[in-house]
Amino acid sequence: MEFLASPHLHITTWVLALILFVVALAIAKPKVVHMILRLDYLLIIVTGVALFIKGMDFGQGMLYGMKFIAGIFVIGMMEMTLVKKQKGKPYTMFLVLFFVFFLVTLFLGFKLPMNINFLA
Repeated sequence: MEFLASPHLHITTWVLALILFVVALAIAKPKVVHMILRLDYLLIIVTGVALFIKGMDFGQGMLYGMKFIAGIFVIGMMEMTLVKKQKGKPYTMFLVLFFVFFLVTLFLGFKLPMNINFLA
């Protein structure tokens, strides 16, 4: 469990997800990339849950819970954006919501004590 609760592993998984998301948005038929991205979603959630459990030791459970929920929303908006794009429907709103939730998640992640505090 200690390996999964590493912030570096979690950051690596969501950076990989961002790269795959951009690639899936850029290509016309992203079926394989989209399936790999869905597997990466699972890794993000597993490492996020491990960090959430470890974060309870710092006494800031509410902030970690808010970050967890915002992270789930980020994954949801990524998935909705790609599905709408594949169906040929407008997806701009989901892309904007993705950026909003992503910034909220980043802000909370950098504010919490388990990570590097870039905001100090």
